[in-house]
Amino acid sequence: MAEGNAAAWAAGESREPPQEAGTMSRRKARGSDFNIAAHGLRGIAALMVFWGHLLGGTARHIYDSDPSYARTVEAMWHLGTAGVVLFFVISGFVIWPSVIRYSPGQFALRRFVRLYPLFFVLTLLFLALNLATHSYPHLNDPRTVAAAFTFTNIFVGTEQLTPNAWSLSFEVMFYALTCAAVYYAVHRPSRIGMAVTGAICIGFLLVFPIAAFFLGGIAVRLLHDRGIAPPSLLAPFLELAALACFALYASMSWFAYVPADFANPIALMILSSSLIYFYLAVLPNSLTTLCLRSSQALYIGTISYSLYLVHPYTYYLCRMAFDRLGLFTDHQLASMALFFAITTPVTVAATHFVHKTIEMMPYRWVFGQKIYRAPSSASDGQEAGEQDPDRTTPGAAES
Repeated sequence: MAEGNAAAWAAGESREPPQEAGTMSRRKARGSDFNIAAHGLRGIAALMVFWGHLLGGTARHIYDSDPSYARTVEAMWHLGTAGVVLFFVISGFVIWPSVIRYSPGQFALRRFVRLYPLFFVLTLLFLALNLATHSYPHLNDPRTVAAAFTFTNIFVGTEQLTPNAWSLSFEVMFYALTCAAVYYAVHRPSRIGMAVTGAICIGFLLVFPIAAFFLGGIAVRLLHDRGIAPPSLLAPFLELAALACFALYASMSWFAYVPADFANPIALMILSSSLIYFYLAVLPNSLTTLCLRSSQALYIGTISYSLYLVHPYTYYLCRMAFDRLGLFTDHQLASMALFFAITTPVTVAATHFVHKTIEMMPYRWVFGQKIYRAPSSASDGQEAGEQDPDRTTPGAAES
């Protein structure tokens, strides 16, 4: 009941007509999709990336002449950018029920409406600003632009345009491959289709091993749905240990998670510790669930996709304003405390507006429902909503 109430706050309940062919089992399955820890960790991951970029950006562009500053913030900078892999794990976990529930066409439509409008608008914004300022003239190349809008940049070797949106290209590929695999394994079983899809998936994983985080999230989902868990008395201690290991190893170095990176044991430890921690975090009554069930934590989880894509713009504007006003002084701790104190609420305010308009309105217009809706009983005629994956991940944005 507490989890349902928290979910209701995060999304707001919407009264809707029953499904045309809905069954009690489907309602029950959908009602169980919302997981407080997974939802709250979206927001944590988005904040990690945001604050990591504040530290990394000032190290590169403001205090670049002071190597000691970069050394001081390096660990937190690395930890912040590790939010990307946490996003991928969460995406694997929450996408599984959707890819099972919907036909490929419905799944693709929901993913498109969920992700593309905000991405499209911010990409157009970047193009307009880049044409006006000529800051990155090589990104105005038609081939780069076309690849960015179609999420094929990872195959043609060009850059994404919207800062942070490189991760969306991986997300789209994850979704497509997962949908194809489930289609040939579950919806319309085919040995040939499964063999071809399996070969493509293995090839993609070998070329882009960062996909291991997404696959790990699916594995966690399968364990979670089967109720496989450690003894309840032991689970909190294992959860804290796994979280500590993830924070420790993620703060040691930055990885692009290309094949060569996985020869480094630290990258393997980040992968394993993130999956173990998340597996324990999404258990009922986990420490993470207890910590993230507040309305504030759930709200940040709800706006996390917008926060992830919007913050590079607000960060840049605030950084330029601080620089021109001379607010970045030799008193680095005081300057950065003020920078965080100003940039964070400005970014959350801008994110809230973007979330309510560009992110939510297309989904509500097409499907007549909110993105996040609370589980509810079948008797009140209200359909429980899915917990869709926001994002996206942090990484090689212009810090």
